[in-house]
Amino acid sequence: MDGNHQPGASTTATESRRARLREMIRSRGFVSIPDLKEVIGASESTIRRDLDVLEEQGEAKRTHGGVFCTAPSAGLTMFQDGREGHWGKKRRIAEMAAALIEDRDTLLLDGGSTTYELARQLVGRPLQIVTNSLPVANLFASSEKADLIFLGGQVHRVGITMGSRSIEMMRGLRVQKAILSVAGIDQRGYYNSNLLLVETERAMMESADQTIVVADSSKFGRSSLVQLCGLSDVQRIVVDDGLSEAWRRTLTAAGVELLIASTADRGCPEASPRAPVAPPHWGMNAPSSASDPASGK
Repeated sequence: MDGNHQPGASTTATESRRARLREMIRSRGFVSIPDLKEVIGASESTIRRDLDVLEEQGEAKRTHGGVFCTAPSAGLTMFQDGREGHWGKKRRIAEMAAALIEDRDTLLLDGGSTTYELARQLVGRPLQIVTNSLPVANLFASSEKADLIFLGGQVHRVGITMGSRSIEMMRGLRVQKAILSVAGIDQRGYYNSNLLLVETERAMMESADQTIVVADSSKFGRSSLVQLCGLSDVQRIVVDDGLSEAWRRTLTAAGVELLIASTADRGCPEASPRAPVAPPHWGMNAPSSASDPASGK
């Protein structure tokens, strides 16, 4: 072996090249592969390997002919600290939810961490996006294929708008799918932790042909400050495979189409048979005869 070989030098060069890639993608929003090759001065295969790493880290999304920036910009880093914990589950949930979206769909995405991960999966596709989330809007702002509508209103500290202005604007729109995240789910329904947010999300549901909830299994069996709606008011829910069998039965019995994202491999997803869906309502009363899904009984 060459005694002058320095393994660290190769690592340093790789890190430096990826830092340049990261900065170029972040500053431009979208960059073509030929432009990356020219500026970085590396082979296409090297560029593609580096992009694989950046995509895995959630900083870029490859599409035909180039790459979009999907990293939060300065000041919009509210989801960065949450990338540990349940983030792997959220990513699989987002991948499955993305498969439900057809090109040229009109979508409403709220400001949750799972919907943000879904937005990352959708960057580069021809869609009409309505959102009350600054981080989500930031992802699509540089995309030539997406039409973006941002809902105005009071800005919450986590970068979402809500309240009367958002509701008024939402009521003038119609979307095919509203995709929402929640803070908790129990037998009575779905919850979030802010009254103005829940009022805004109710307006979102009223403006949508179909409501889809994306939630990891840790959200089940607990409530939060304000109830959004009953279990049967949502047409579909996408969740990871950590969900108990009792909860699967409860959701199916409520008429919700259940899609289970596998966290073990990328095989075919599980899906429950679709049951008839009750008309939307904002009832707060839960059926008292059902057993507690959180108990596993």
